[in-house]
Amino acid sequence: MSLEPRSRWRPALAGGVAMLAGLVAGCSGATGNGTPAADRSAGQVSHWVDGATVESVAKTLHVRLPAAATEAKAAHWEGLQDDGLIMAFVLPTDEVDTFVAQLKPEQPLSLREQPLTRNTNPSTPFSHLGLPEPDLLARVREGQVCAPCEDNLNWLKVAVAQVDDRTSRVYLRGVD
Repeated sequence: MSLEPRSRWRPALAGGVAMLAGLVAGCSGATGNGTPAADRSAGQVSHWVDGATVESVAKTLHVRLPAAATEAKAAHWEGLQDDGLIMAFVLPTDEVDTFVAQLKPEQPLSLREQPLTRNTNPSTPFSHLGLPEPDLLARVREGQVCAPCEDNLNWLKVAVAQVDDRTSRVYLRGVD
């Protein structure tokens, strides 16, 4: 039995192994200085924008914060392709419908009686603001405001959850 056929494949096999080793080393999650990928990419990929304010997020969402709003919070997630924007505030319940009407939603808000049973994992979680996810609350009125919206805003959704007998929390989530 001749070893000739096997020996002609050895250089190709060695080259393939070397290429595979290079790919594995390049994707290993460490730079030459040993910095883990998570540390290396901080601030370079997707991240929460420092200094985002209720006013700046409201402006991007094309929303006017009502004068009666309290506990207003907002955040801006800068993504690779799109940015996520979240804003929430508390309003007297009797002023919620007026606020929602000025948003001009595509359809009337629907009432969801029960929390969603599936695990929701939004890319811009309200937990970043210290708030519960509206998807995990019962008796939430929700709906699409626009898609597409004006300027660079791709879509905007609203959810309203009652806080107590007199107030409700308005949740706004958009993608820019």
